[in-house]
Amino acid sequence: MSAAEAGAFADLGSPHLGHIEAGRTAIPEVKLRALLAGYGCQDESFADALVAMSESKGKGWWSGYRKSPLPQSAHDLAELEATSVAHRSFQWMYVPGLLQTPEYARALMVGGEPEADLSLLDTYVEFRLKRQEVLAGESPPTFHAVIHEAAFHMQFVENGVMRRQIEHLVEMARLPHVHIQLLPFKAALSPATPAAAFILFEAEVPELNTIYVEHPVSSAFLADQAHLAQYGTAFERLTTAALPPIDPDPERESYLRSDSLRLVHHLLYTL
Repeated sequence: MSAAEAGAFADLGSPHLGHIEAGRTAIPEVKLRALLAGYGCQDESFADALVAMSESKGKGWWSGYRKSPLPQSAHDLAELEATSVAHRSFQWMYVPGLLQTPEYARALMVGGEPEADLSLLDTYVEFRLKRQEVLAGESPPTFHAVIHEAAFHMQFVENGVMRRQIEHLVEMARLPHVHIQLLPFKAALSPATPAAAFILFEAEVPELNTIYVEHPVSSAFLADQAHLAQYGTAFERLTTAALPPIDPDPERESYLRSDSLRLVHHLLYTL
């Protein structure tokens, strides 16, 4: 339908509706629900979630960095992390940002931008560490990461930094809502996954799920159903191909395991 036809459901003119759809102006709950009724939306949970989104100012701790040189995608990523109920992450070159130690994060950033001002690097590291607080909150999201073994063989950081980073992963795996799997070079199954690292964010209602695809030039946020299905299937394949999650339970004999922790021990031995 045209903007004029749609706007008529909520007594909105075409220009006004255009500003709402572009996210430039807010919409009152009564008008939003009128639009949804006009569009034929009968899912109350979805409608309630959209109302909650419309009433949110999109502000959080990340708002304090609006004047920083951080790209807009960094702010959007932080907001997604804070508002999602589950994160499913795949990384093949780095340890996921929410699991990085401060020295590992700094080493990556120094290596990536060796000419950058130190104060800028400080801001980047500070912002990343602030993001990590989402896993320590009162109602943290479920966090499930699959990390390729290649990430631990990269020479971006010194051996000591990598050793402490790996040890930190084991500590994070002790949290009941954190699940970490390693995908070994010798994986028996091909995961047939997209080459780029990605995070699949699950919202309170599946219609608001979002995929974050990392790219050094311009990261992308995808929300259409075709991409959600594609990346959801890819992550399931990754979890099947990867080793069972790290289980730091001291009561289990590590030498009997054939899981991610056994590979962790091997990696630590080689550093």
